[in-house]
Amino acid sequence: MRLALLGAPGSGKGTQAKLVERSFGWPQISTGDIFRKEISNGTEIGKEAARLMDQGMLVPDEVVNAIVRKRLSAEDVKIGFVLDGYPRTVPQAEALDASGLGPELVVQLSIDKDELIARIGGRLTCSLCGSMFHATAHPPREAGSCDRCGGSLKRREDDGPETVLRRLEVYERQTAPLVGYYDQKGVLVELRTGTAGPEEVFQELASLLKSRAPGWTWQKKKA
Repeated sequence: MRLALLGAPGSGKGTQAKLVERSFGWPQISTGDIFRKEISNGTEIGKEAARLMDQGMLVPDEVVNAIVRKRLSAEDVKIGFVLDGYPRTVPQAEALDASGLGPELVVQLSIDKDELIARIGGRLTCSLCGSMFHATAHPPREAGSCDRCGGSLKRREDDGPETVLRRLEVYERQTAPLVGYYDQKGVLVELRTGTAGPEEVFQELASLLKSRAPGWTWQKKKA
């Protein structure tokens, strides 16, 4: 399946994409992770992406589209993939459709703004593997250490209060129109997460995926 997850920053896209990858075997395609790798490697794209992301701004469509096309040409996505953080604008969605790799199903993760801000404020990300935790809702077993790989957990610079508000404003202006775009195509499903935990949300998401394609063979990924 070609699956895309939509939702404001903090809605749980990254967490759910990782759970889908782990359970169904479809690679998670995260533009955020790709750019953070570029930033870590000190590339020119990484430097420009860091400047924009620290201000809560979006990276230009042409740069994002090129990076995603390169990633979707890899062999491991032939069984399907789950897009996390892409597309973020209607032009990006149109470019993806034009490539023949548009999503067959788009799940919108909906959550109230106040809950979003609370979630993002306590979010912790592993500096090595990218696994995500939360100071109160999903704390690691050992403070400051990733459960999966032992890497150090940090709050991302773009999760600061002022940057979060700018990111939400950018989302409403540039990304929210994707809901109408995919709704018109008949591939959009809304999933309200509320205060449910990640595993609860995933159970509902997994049921939705299986109901959409009951004959598929799930390829559960080994831990």
